[in-house]
Amino acid sequence: MTGTSNSDSQLTTLIIFGATGDLTKRLLLPALGQLLGLEPDLDVRLVGVGRHDLTDDQWRDKVREAFADEQSDAADRLANETVYRQGDPTVSDDLRRILGEAQGRPVLYFAVPPSVTRKACEALRDVDLPPGTTLAPEKPFGSDEESARELNKLLLDLVPENQIYRVDHFLGQSVLLDLLGVRLANRVFEPVWSGTHIESVVIRYDESLGLEGRAGYYDGVGAMQDMMQSHLLQLLAVVAMEPPATLGERDLRDAIGAALRSVHLWDDDPVTASRRARYTAGEAGGKSLPDYVDEDGVDPANNTETLAEATFEVRTMRWQGVPFTLRSGKALEPEAKEIVMTFRPLRHIPEQFEGEVERNVLRFTFGHDAMSVKLNVHRGSHPFSLKTVDLDADFGNASMRAYAEVLSGIIKGDSTLAVRGDAAEECWRIVDPIVDAWRADKVPIDEYPAGSSGPADWPELPL
Repeated sequence: MTGTSNSDSQLTTLIIFGATGDLTKRLLLPALGQLLGLEPDLDVRLVGVGRHDLTDDQWRDKVREAFADEQSDAADRLANETVYRQGDPTVSDDLRRILGEAQGRPVLYFAVPPSVTRKACEALRDVDLPPGTTLAPEKPFGSDEESARELNKLLLDLVPENQIYRVDHFLGQSVLLDLLGVRLANRVFEPVWSGTHIESVVIRYDESLGLEGRAGYYDGVGAMQDMMQSHLLQLLAVVAMEPPATLGERDLRDAIGAALRSVHLWDDDPVTASRRARYTAGEAGGKSLPDYVDEDGVDPANNTETLAEATFEVRTMRWQGVPFTLRSGKALEPEAKEIVMTFRPLRHIPEQFEGEVERNVLRFTFGHDAMSVKLNVHRGSHPFSLKTVDLDADFGNASMRAYAEVLSGIIKGDSTLAVRGDAAEECWRIVDPIVDAWRADKVPIDEYPAGSSGPADWPELPL
C-alpha cells in the first residue's frame, strides 16, 4: 500500500508491549523480518517491552530466532540494535520512561489482552505523547457496542483517528486483495456483482485445529467473538461494499463502513438466524482431541461454542434479499477457508441441452490462495450435451504475510488496511443480539465430533 502520512524514510520506533508473548513470537516478529527483507529501506527501530526480566542479548536472540526464515541485511541490523525494556504498560511511569527513549515517531503496538490495552491507554492519559505517536491495538475492540464506543473515545482522547491503527490481520490477507482485483478490475465480474445475479454468499473459516492451549483467551469469547465479530464481518463488508472511487484510505474505509451499517440479522431474529455448537472427542488435524469441556483451562459453565454460524442481510439496493452466511469453527474436517458466491439460475435454458445445468459459482480460497468459477460447457459427445467444469486460477502463497502487510501500513502511516472506529462499533452492533440470545440460552448449543464437518442436523450451506 502507499503511505499517506509518513514517508518510508522517516524513523519509526516500534514498541511492542507483550514482547515475550505468543503473538509476538509466532506472528509479529517473523512478519517484521519478512517486511524488512522486502522493503530494506524502511527506517525502523524495535523496542521489546514485557514484564519478564530479559537482557538485551536474550531479547536479540529471540528476535534472531524469529527472523531465521527471513534473513536479510536489514533484518540483521534491526536484530543487532533492538533493545528490551522491562515494564508494565498499565503504569504511567513505565510508559513515560519507555517513550522517553523513542526515536522519531513512536508506534505503540499492544500485543497484549484487550483488558491490558484498555488499562494502558488509561495510563497514557498521564503521559505527554511525542508528536505523531501511533497506537496499534489488536482486536477485539471492546466486548460489545457500548464498550467499543467507550474504547474509541479513550483512544481519540489520546491521538487523532489517523494515528490509531486497529489491527485486524484479516484485512492484510492476500485473498482479500485478490478479491478486490477480481471484482473491481474485470468487466466480466463487476456488472454481475449484486443480488440481481447472485443468490447467496457464504464466508467460512473451518479449521481442523482444536483449542491448542488457548483456553485462557478462547474460552472467554468463543467462535462468534473470536472470528465472526471481527474477521469475517470485515470480509463481508469488502464483498458487499459499493465500488469505491479509489483504494485510498478514506474511500475504501468509507465504503466498508457504509456496508457494515447496512448489515442486519436475517429477519432481525438472532434465534432463527444463528446456530452454535462445540466439539466432542474425536480426531482432527491428525490429533486426538478430548471433549472441548475437558480441555485444559476450559470452564464448562462458560458454555463456549467452538462453531458459530449466522445469516445476515445487507439492506442496500445491491444486496437486499441475499443471504450472507458466516461460519467459523474448530476441529472440523475437511478444512474450508473460503468465500463462495452462488449465482441465480438462468431464466431460460433451451430444452435441447442434455445433462444437468448447475448454478455458476465463484469461489475464493484462503491460505494457498486460489479462485475457481464453475461453468457449464459442451461435453463433446453430443452437440448439445453439457458438463460442469471448474476454471481455476492459482494465486499461490501470498508474497507477504498478513501481519507484514499490517506492519507495513503502521510503519508507513497508512491506515488503509486498519479498522476504523465506526467499523469497530458497527461489527459489535451487528452481533450483539446474537451474543445476548446465546447468553440467555435462547439458542441451543449443539455438539459435533472432532474431525466431522459439524452437527449432522444443521442445514447444508449453499455451496
